[in-house]
Amino acid sequence: MDFPWDDLALTFSHTSMFPFFDFAHYLVSVMAVKSQPGAVALAWKNPISSWFTAMLHCFGGGILSCLLLAEPPLKFLANNTNILLASSIWYITFFCPHDLVSQGYSHLPVQLLASGMKEVTRTWKIVGGVTHANSYYKNGLIVMIAIGWARGAGGAIVTNFERLVKGDWKPEGDEWLKMSYPSKVTLLGSIIFTFQHTQHLAISRHNLMFLYTIFIVAIKITMMTTQTSMTFAPFEDTLCRILFGWQPQFSSSEKKSEAKSPSSGTGSLASKPSDVASDNVKKKHTKKNE
Repeated sequence: MDFPWDDLALTFSHTSMFPFFDFAHYLVSVMAVKSQPGAVALAWKNPISSWFTAMLHCFGGGILSCLLLAEPPLKFLANNTNILLASSIWYITFFCPHDLVSQGYSHLPVQLLASGMKEVTRTWKIVGGVTHANSYYKNGLIVMIAIGWARGAGGAIVTNFERLVKGDWKPEGDEWLKMSYPSKVTLLGSIIFTFQHTQHLAISRHNLMFLYTIFIVAIKITMMTTQTSMTFAPFEDTLCRILFGWQPQFSSSEKKSEAKSPSSGTGSLASKPSDVASDNVKKKHTKKNE
């Protein structure tokens, strides 16, 4: 019974991402760029800037992983085929007559298909980042996790730098300060594949790739069809309660004590002058009687 499953998972792990899955990844990334306010006007006014922004969204993960490993950040430009494919998608998305590409992409089945295929490429990027980092740092767990996460979700970090250059950067949108769902699920996948790569997780790579891909694709399609956002809040709250469960109680009691101390202090200071005044009145009254 296990042989058909193993054959399916093994065949799936050998699937090439070029051209169809890469096409879906570039299409979703470029459409995300076009949905930004003023992106269409910028493309007509300054096509080079618009193209560069689209390339950052398409290849941001590779750029960030190269920076972390001290490799040339423009290494992604060496793949002429992928650059030509991404540039072609950018061109037809922004300059197609009657905006046919955007109209076709507006249909929900097309978005579900493209987004699901994009999530498949996320798995391949994580695995590639973990394997590439292991070639530099043998069994370096932290480095492998960081590079796998950067390769799979580093585009959000790189595009924050692009927004900073444009003057559109906002602190509340920084992935370092508040990680989004794609960044969190990519970090989770990077940890899992790192432990599998270092043989701390007893499962074959092709089976893990197949299971992880099914998980992220199913979650993505569910989010899009139900128009809800997936969060790890219950898991994060449980983990925080296990590791830091007593900290909120200590902080609340400290706040209550700090709130009570000023009032008691002011009350004691206010009572002292009244006591002194009453003593002076008593002394004056005794002197008069004498």
